[in-house]
Amino acid sequence: MNKNLIFRGTEIHKSAYLDEAIFITEQKSVFMQSWLYLCHGSQIPAIGDYFTTELASQPLVAIRQKDNEIKVLYNRCPHKGVKILPETNGNSGRFLRCPYHAWTFKPSGELLSIPVKTEYDPSVLSECEASIGMKAVDNVVCYRDFIFVRLSAQGLPFDIFFGDALSTLDNMIDRSPKGALRVVGVPLRHRHHCNWKMVMDNQTDTCHPMVAHESSAGEAVNLWAQADQQGAQPTAVELLSPLMSPHAFFSEMGIRIWANGHGHTGVSNSIHKDYSEIPDYWESMVESYGEERAQQILSDTRHNTVYFPNLVVKGPIQTLRIIRPVSASETVVESWILELVGTPQKMLERTVQYNNLINSPCSIVAHDDVEMYERATEGLKSQANEWVNIARLYDPAECWDRTTQMSGTSEGAMRNFYSMWQRMMEGGNGE
Repeated sequence: MNKNLIFRGTEIHKSAYLDEAIFITEQKSVFMQSWLYLCHGSQIPAIGDYFTTELASQPLVAIRQKDNEIKVLYNRCPHKGVKILPETNGNSGRFLRCPYHAWTFKPSGELLSIPVKTEYDPSVLSECEASIGMKAVDNVVCYRDFIFVRLSAQGLPFDIFFGDALSTLDNMIDRSPKGALRVVGVPLRHRHHCNWKMVMDNQTDTCHPMVAHESSAGEAVNLWAQADQQGAQPTAVELLSPLMSPHAFFSEMGIRIWANGHGHTGVSNSIHKDYSEIPDYWESMVESYGEERAQQILSDTRHNTVYFPNLVVKGPIQTLRIIRPVSASETVVESWILELVGTPQKMLERTVQYNNLINSPCSIVAHDDVEMYERATEGLKSQANEWVNIARLYDPAECWDRTTQMSGTSEGAMRNFYSMWQRMMEGGNGE
């Protein structure tokens, strides 16, 4: 399959979802050269605190330094290659120590000591890359406590890569009267037997909820309709029922796309628009921002914001999902929740309930999507048709180098995503 023919405007070749060779190329061409979310500053609040993860198949660790800056290192001893920090998080103390031969390093990665160093010829050791210490990631940006890295020397600068798409993070942060977020707990992890791009496609697909989720969200709505309905509507029904909105609702709520593969559903309306008020929250926002600015912040209820290539943010409900590719046919989805600092406890409780209802491996809703991903993976092995169609509301004049708004049922956000994907697969690093 000629890679130049994988995306042809309104269709994606099925190999993009099935071919392991394409998956391997993605890690270098797409993930290495994109800005990837690593962690949030609230996860490493004290000097020496660290957070480990893997991005683009690279083991990494973010460590808060004495000057309060964040440094990101490759989590690998330069001696024998042993991963130095096996835990997800902790505190490094005064130094990092390899558990294999006790080479030690400053939290900044610089080599501190080597056992029996006299047995190394100084001139030989100085010529070895190991003498430098743990290699640091050169391209690190901390944007309002969200830490991003670009692992390749090649690629777009941070501000150009994201552009106006950062407004979703701004809005989520500004929903706190203190202008601050805090990551709470550990993520829900859900392993899917499908390609990672199927999960990304789903985030801006507004024509599936009322169909795929009819047996879950739809049943919750039906049960509530048949109940006595004494008292307030249960939070679960409030959170699930918008998924049953008709096509017209999703069409009218709109989609906005930005250059470089980013975009979001929910421009003029959203499934997060009509949540019940939580006492004292509005008052605290007005006190911090003034009534006009508070109204502006809270009326922007974006649904799913897709950050190319693998981050999804729901600002109004404070959830963040990282779509982690494992292989061509396996993906892990991490669903994190964030607390709006300075808000009533009920706000966090609603966020927790939403994450459990929608994103948990035990969720009645998530299983609908997972079933569709797995059935698509099997169906694409068919010889009947080699192409996946994303032509809904296609416009031959479409251009993906500027901010554009369109109908909420358009597949334009997917076309924008694959336009960026293909440019990077062809070696253009998005430029």
